[in-house]
Amino acid sequence: MSNTTPPFQLLSNNISLTNQRLAVPMRTFMGFLSVSPCLLFLYINTIMLYSLKSKPMFRETSRYILFGNLLFADTILLLTSQLLYILAVAGLFVIRYICVVIVLVAIFTSAVSPLNLSVMSLERYVAICYPLRHASIVTPRTTGVVIAVVWILCSLNTIIKLVMLLVLESMPLDQFMQEFCSTSELFHLKIHNQVDNVFISIVFMTVGFIIIYSYIAMMMVAKSASADKDINSKARNTVLLHLIQLGLSLSSTLVPTIVSALKSRAMDKATQIEYIVFIILIILPRCLSPLIYGLRDKAFRHILMYHLTCGLRCAVEPIKISGY
Repeated sequence: MSNTTPPFQLLSNNISLTNQRLAVPMRTFMGFLSVSPCLLFLYINTIMLYSLKSKPMFRETSRYILFGNLLFADTILLLTSQLLYILAVAGLFVIRYICVVIVLVAIFTSAVSPLNLSVMSLERYVAICYPLRHASIVTPRTTGVVIAVVWILCSLNTIIKLVMLLVLESMPLDQFMQEFCSTSELFHLKIHNQVDNVFISIVFMTVGFIIIYSYIAMMMVAKSASADKDINSKARNTVLLHLIQLGLSLSSTLVPTIVSALKSRAMDKATQIEYIVFIILIILPRCLSPLIYGLRDKAFRHILMYHLTCGLRCAVEPIKISGY
C-alpha cells in the first residue's frame, strides 16, 4: 500500500481541473454534475439521520446507534470532500488555517467508517454466536463507550499530522494559500505519506480480519441444527455487506496510483478520467453504502420512506425490531 491515502485526499488531485485551465463552461458543467448528486445524497442522509432520531426504538437499539454513527461520519466526510472540490473548481484560495481545519476534519472522519464497520460486525457476531448474552453485552451504554473509543482512535492520526504540521512545516498558517486547499499543499514532506500508509494499513488489516472472522464464525454457527437459519442468514448477509463496504473504501485508496499513472502518460483525457474516477470511487460509495444498508432493514425502511415522501405515504405501522 505504498501509494495509499485517505479517500478524501483524492480531492486534491481534482485541482488539476483548474490548474489545466479548462474552459469555464466545462468546469461549471463538471462542478454541477458533482454537486447535484452530492446535494441529493446529503438530503437523503439528513432524512436518514432524522429518521434514526425520530423513534425511541432506533435511539435505544445498538445496531441503529452504530448505523447512525456510520451515517454521521460519512456525511461529514462527504461535506468536507465536496467543499474542497468546490473550492478547487471555483478557483478560490483560503487562509491556510481554514484549509487545515477542513482537511483535518476530513482525515479524522475518513477513518471512522472502517472502524465502525468492524464494530457493527462484532455486534452481529455476538448476536448470533452468543444470543443469550447479547442483551447484557450489547447495550446502548456499551455501544456509546465503543463509539467514543472509535472516535478517539481515529483522532490519533489527525493529532499526529497536526503536530507534524506545526513542528516540521515552516509555512505560516495566517496567510492566504498560493494554491488551492488540498492535503498535498499542506503536507509537503514525505514522512506525512509514510505515516498515512502505516495508519491506513493497520486500520484496514485489523478491520478486514475482524469482519472476515465474524463472517466465518457465523457460518460455523449456521451449521448447527438448532440455529435460526433465517436470522443467521440475515446476519451473515449484513456482515458480507460490511466486507463489501470495506472493499469500496479500500479501493478508493488506489486512486492516487491511477491518477499518477495517467499524468505520467500525459493522456489528453487524464483530467476527465480523474474526475470520473473521483465520482465513482469516492462520492458514490460514501452515498450508496449507508442508503443500501438502511433500505435492507424492514423497520427502518418504513420510517425512511415515510419521511422521504414527506408523509404522503400511508401511516407507518409499528414494526417489532428483532434483537438479532
